[in-house]
Amino acid sequence: MRMNRLTAWSTMLLLSLTLAACGGGSSSTPQPSGSAAQTESGTGAQDPEALAAEIGPVKQVSLGEQIDAALAQQGEQLFNTYCTACHRLDERFIGPALRDVTKRRGPVYIMNVILNPNGMIQRHPVMKQLVQEYGTMMTDMALSEEQARAILEYLRQVAENQ
Repeated sequence: MRMNRLTAWSTMLLLSLTLAACGGGSSSTPQPSGSAAQTESGTGAQDPEALAAEIGPVKQVSLGEQIDAALAQQGEQLFNTYCTACHRLDERFIGPALRDVTKRRGPVYIMNVILNPNGMIQRHPVMKQLVQEYGTMMTDMALSEEQARAILEYLRQVAENQ
């Protein structure tokens, strides 16, 4: 089945917004784990990774010390299918470059951006800043948690091979 231009454009826009949430340009400063970020409600400070766990379906991610090559290969295929409409590894495009996103953002944040971009855009200060910076919102691609984990593993692999 062929997608019409409007559907293709909508898909690309949604994808760019979703991945834009993964990391930003030079004005986006990652907070180290354990540092505080002001929550939207202003009720207190919270670690960006912990806030992401409150917003999205992923509460924690177990990462192996070594890259799972088979999972990363699946992730590369998914990345090429769903992400490249808006993201490049090494250059800003519709969304931010993603080669080093795993160095800027934690795994819970990355997976929850992929799985729940709308919730992250509404409630996470880093995502709000990225939407403002890029002028576009990330699209919800309706990926499974397993697919998001594979994309995360691919991004870990490309960051390691930098």
